[in-house]
Amino acid sequence: MNGQTNDTLTDDIGANLPYLRRYARALTGQRTTGDNYALATLEAILGDRTLYQNDVSPKVALFQVFHAIWSSSGMPVKESGEDGLAAKAQKHLRSLTSNTREALLLHTIEEFSVKEVAHVMQVSEQEAQSNINKGVEEMNSSVSGKVMIIEDEAIIAMDLESIVAEMGHRISGVARTETAALDLAAKEEPDLILSDIQLADNSSGIDAVGQILEQHGERPVIFITAFPERLLTGEGSEPAFLISKPYSESQVRSAVSQAMFFASTETLTE
Repeated sequence: MNGQTNDTLTDDIGANLPYLRRYARALTGQRTTGDNYALATLEAILGDRTLYQNDVSPKVALFQVFHAIWSSSGMPVKESGEDGLAAKAQKHLRSLTSNTREALLLHTIEEFSVKEVAHVMQVSEQEAQSNINKGVEEMNSSVSGKVMIIEDEAIIAMDLESIVAEMGHRISGVARTETAALDLAAKEEPDLILSDIQLADNSSGIDAVGQILEQHGERPVIFITAFPERLLTGEGSEPAFLISKPYSESQVRSAVSQAMFFASTETLTE
């Protein structure tokens, strides 16, 4: 069993599975598709334990197996005759340089070092760094739109507002409570929602976002939380885009670009 007991392997995978699922969802832009890739990764490891390497960290080992499957499937981006966000996202995906988006997400959202990104993707460190740089360039230039921020801490809200504005997006407003968020969305529908979980009056960012989506339709959401594993349990509705607190500017930039990328519609500036 490649030098590991069943219990150790199970514990290692269990501890990192929420982050693999987060990454897979961000990569594919869809919860179901992302989770299917994560499931295929687990099935591959169970079928052949030698795929899971012991000479690297458990997270790197798990993600490396995922990427072997992802690459072997052709990193599928298919033509679609359907309308809607998913079809438009697929159109944009076809325009990206191969492996740049993956490298960017691994480095920023999952906080892998360049060396670890290279190992996960089975490329040289030089190529990994090049892919990261190219990913930043491509994602930041793909689309722009209106962003609503739901955050009760003034300093954090100002920081997020500054980062998003510098990326070329317009801030439709900042809300500190669930009620304020609903009022703000009614005045001007956002293209993207960036939301904290716990709000000023003990109301829920999750509930606020849920009502906005119900009233105004599908749009991408990025949740920010100090406990991301609580939103990645595999039960109920879960976000495709998630940032852990404390966050870095590069994480916010990557997540916003990625979410906007998948949400591209005629209302956005391409």
